Amino acid sequence: MTDLRTPPVNDGDLFSERARQYALEKPLQRIHILEAGCGWGAGLDPGDREYLVTGVDLESPELRAHACERPDLDEWHLGDLRTVPMPPRAYDIVHATYLVERVPHAELVLDRFVAALKPGGLLLVHLRDRNTAFGFLDRHLPRWMHASGRRRKSRPARVPRGAHARAPEGPAEGTAEAAAAPPGTEVAPAAGTDTGTDSAGREERAARREQRRAPAPRAARARRPQPPPAIYDKVASRQGMQWYCVMRGLMIAEEYTSRQAIDALGAGTGLTDLLCRLVAAASRGRLTADHSDVTLVIRKPENRFARVI
Repeated sequence: MTDLRTPPVNDGDLFSERARQYALEKPLQRIHILEAGCGWGAGLDPGDREYLVTGVDLESPELRAHACERPDLDEWHLGDLRTVPMPPRAYDIVHATYLVERVPHAELVLDRFVAALKPGGLLLVHLRDRNTAFGFLDRHLPRWMHASGRRRKSRPARVPRGAHARAPEGPAEGTAEAAAAPPGTEVAPAAGTDTGTDSAGREERAARREQRRAPAPRAARARRPQPPPAIYDKVASRQGMQWYCVMRGLMIAEEYTSRQAIDALGAGTGLTDLLCRLVAAASRGRLTADHSDVTLVIRKPENRFARVI
């Protein structure tokens, strides 16, 4: 295990940088990314490399509407994350930000993410630590904390929402047929997303890369739906994720902590920080007030028989 550190950059930049480094290690292949939490979050920016993005998330009208309007997704699936389509060893990178603490049966969902990763692939996880003073307040004061605590620290998205609509082929994202699809139904990729060698497909993918990197207007970012409320299964903590990685033979390459949720919810008043420190003192240090969030860069070993010592 690595030492706990403060991230040198925000998580979006860190994860995108790790995705670009991974792409450099695989110069001859297209990168496949699984965007877990596609119904409300922002994705990665792997740079100029060819890549495909598949989104998965829980089912709700708000999350479905946001997924329909994201042109960076080549396809997406909404429903129970224990059953939505995730082919084994299909993805180079799984990106899950603020998802582990918000899904029921989180350990089973993580198992599906790991099974969907190729050997040597990256699992990029950011979560709020249940074993902190902030996590304690978030669990025991749901009406107060969930009303404000679900707000993420905003960062620029890559594309304007709803812009550059693609011509659908069948019930593709953003159409009435796709919006009416039952939960867990596979949504067909947009036309030209995986045409292989034809020039029209290459030109369209190049245009979509430019769309993905374009910053979203402030009004569009403000319309993002709120994430689901936190559930905090036992694995949704620093210690829980460390235990999980040891038991599954995964390697934590990088591990950072931050006060992102405390600072965002406090909004400069210091009230949240004060409450967290009171809880930490009352717990005699069992619940820390030094951080609220944990960022993990996890690598799946190339050899499935390898174990972390």
